[in-house]
Amino acid sequence: LLDREVYLAIWIVVFALLGLYLLGKIRFAYDSPVEHLSVFRLVLVITVFTFVVYMIPGMWGAPLKALSGYLPPITTQDFNLDRTGQDASTYVLGVPADQCPATEEAPRKYSDFLDMPFGIEAFFDYNEAMEYARKVGKPVFVDFTGHGCVNCREMEQRVWSDPRVLKMMKNDYVICALYADDKKVVDQADWVTVEGGKVLKTLGKINSHFALERFNVNAQPYYAILDPQTEQHKMPSRGYNLDVDAFIEFLQGGLK
Repeated sequence: LLDREVYLAIWIVVFALLGLYLLGKIRFAYDSPVEHLSVFRLVLVITVFTFVVYMIPGMWGAPLKALSGYLPPITTQDFNLDRTGQDASTYVLGVPADQCPATEEAPRKYSDFLDMPFGIEAFFDYNEAMEYARKVGKPVFVDFTGHGCVNCREMEQRVWSDPRVLKMMKNDYVICALYADDKKVVDQADWVTVEGGKVLKTLGKINSHFALERFNVNAQPYYAILDPQTEQHKMPSRGYNLDVDAFIEFLQGGLK
């Protein structure tokens, strides 16, 4: 419902007012005057204003890793110094769109409203990702994620942001991000009829059903590395785990 900077602005104002209230600068109808500060109240004031100062750089795109699980995705931020002027909605993976022959340029499915953090190039359709991976001879990193997935955002901000992780994800893998809670109604040709005759029409429900049927999981995040030829796992799958070194081993194992 809220962009990241709007969310942060509300928090900054609320906690700044809280700090002023604890200092006694703001009083309500039945509050007694604050003649002096106790040590405990002073500690609270310092804590609150420290939190406010910590959040302010987030208005310009700072990752704020300590809050990454609770903030809207950084991709919702309109003004981000880390990505100003970037547009990755249409390209051939690994090659800037303006350097591709016109016959090779093609928008990826759902890239008009979905994207990935840190400039990671990704597909948002499983079959499209597999087809491309077979052409380029790279393994596929499948990411079952969601707009409202707190743990997904925390993994992205605290694990994916590591330069070693980003390098491998950008250069060595074809990324396939499947959102399990997106409300977009897809084209009728992509609708899925499940047992009992129910028709799944939204992207999120289709991806959620696919995760359950193909990988036997219904939780996010869920990460799998697949061989594009056999579509079999190259490494045991992973879920929420903030161990950066273990995630790097996971990616390296998939390459080996």
